[in-house]
Amino acid sequence: MSTDPDTILLEAESQMQKAIEYLGSELKGIRAGRASPAMLEYVKVECYGSESDIKGIAAVSVPEPTQLLVKPFDPSLCGAIKNGIEAANLGVNPQVEDKQIRIYLPALTSDRRKELVSHAKKVGEEQKVVLRNARRDANKFADSLAKQDGTHYSEDEIKTLHSEIQDLLKKYEGQIDEMVTKKSSEITEI
Repeated sequence: MSTDPDTILLEAESQMQKAIEYLGSELKGIRAGRASPAMLEYVKVECYGSESDIKGIAAVSVPEPTQLLVKPFDPSLCGAIKNGIEAANLGVNPQVEDKQIRIYLPALTSDRRKELVSHAKKVGEEQKVVLRNARRDANKFADSLAKQDGTHYSEDEIKTLHSEIQDLLKKYEGQIDEMVTKKSSEITEI
């Protein structure tokens, strides 16, 4: 496989961007002080013989800041959705009313807030590992440029590529720190 510095950088950046996107979706699901439909977005529900995300089988709304309302497109799924929410271990107690499910969100205790902040930090650290793995792979490809047949790259070009890869890592690690700090302050805000 013949590669060049630009391809290596683009590939590394693409992997790092995916880590940022994944972190964004994970942080959206972590509850801050108020109700958000994103809390339930990826909750799995057993229905029609397979698992589905709630967002695919129901509409989730926020009638009040401390409440979520789940309206299944098929009312016969209320029980399955209730079970899915309970199984997701979100610390909430879903109540089935008529053909919908109401979730009252208890106020977050300071201990629960600390747990959520540490969970956000843990998810951030996991994505930093993904970034570092992307850097490692990119550096490996950069080193292989010196040995490849055909186009020759000087040591200086390879050194420059290594520093560009490191700069990418720093940029994306900074974004992760920013995202986690922002989410942590949302969680601790009363």
